[in-house]
Amino acid sequence: MKNKKQFMETLIHGVFLIFGLITVGCVLLITVYLIFSGIPAICRIGLFEFLFGTKWASTADSPSFGILPFILTSIYGTAGAILAGVPVGFFAAVYLAKIAPPKIRSVVTGAVSLLAGIPSVVYGLVGMLVLVPGIRSLFHIPDGASLFAAIIVLSIMILPSIINVSVTALEAVPKDYEDASLALGATPVETYFKVSVPAAKSGIAAAVVLGVGRAIGEAMAVMMVSGNAANMPSLFESVRFLTTAVASEMSYSSGLQRQALFSIALVLFLFIMLINAALNFFMKRGKEE
Repeated sequence: MKNKKQFMETLIHGVFLIFGLITVGCVLLITVYLIFSGIPAICRIGLFEFLFGTKWASTADSPSFGILPFILTSIYGTAGAILAGVPVGFFAAVYLAKIAPPKIRSVVTGAVSLLAGIPSVVYGLVGMLVLVPGIRSLFHIPDGASLFAAIIVLSIMILPSIINVSVTALEAVPKDYEDASLALGATPVETYFKVSVPAAKSGIAAAVVLGVGRAIGEAMAVMMVSGNAANMPSLFESVRFLTTAVASEMSYSSGLQRQALFSIALVLFLFIMLINAALNFFMKRGKEE
């Protein structure tokens, strides 16, 4: 019986190890493929011209492959979505995990889950038919398809990830922590924000990382509401993100243009890796302190 139990534990450990190695292998394969596909275009165009050039005209007689407008647009759009979506998602998670009555929590949780299941193209369609005309009418501008519209759509799309993961992290905090805080005279609200939230900060940080990844990696919805024009970023002008640059041209690209699109994908991949590394660094530093 004991040998059988040890065999099962060893077998399960081996299965989990294989799955983990497959995951790591997939990441390595994607990394190697993007490097080998993206580096040739950067070498031909020039690193400085590629990263800091302000003009993208990939199909012109004298093509230009500057992606600085795409980089800045992605940074501004992601930052705007995080600034708008993280506070809403965070406070909603605290309310659902600690304050909301069971009936309200059930309804809101179901709505958040439904929000998570909506395809991105539906977000883009609603944004294109409702949000874009609304922005045009409200701000009296020629076209509502803009960076502002993209920020609003992205901030809504990242809410389910932030709320669900944050709620799970807050619910995992031992109740003894809260009981001890209340016993020392703290109010429930003080306990939630000064005890429960710090104890769950690693899970909340993971939620923010997922939100950043969703925001910076979204393509279809952003393409439908941003105007998809290769302009330098401005709040109420049509713009193009790194993701939409790849998605909009890959179907008909060839030669150097196709290689440049793989280079854009490489830059996007490096952005996400740097963001994850930076957040992990600050989280580890916070734990050490």
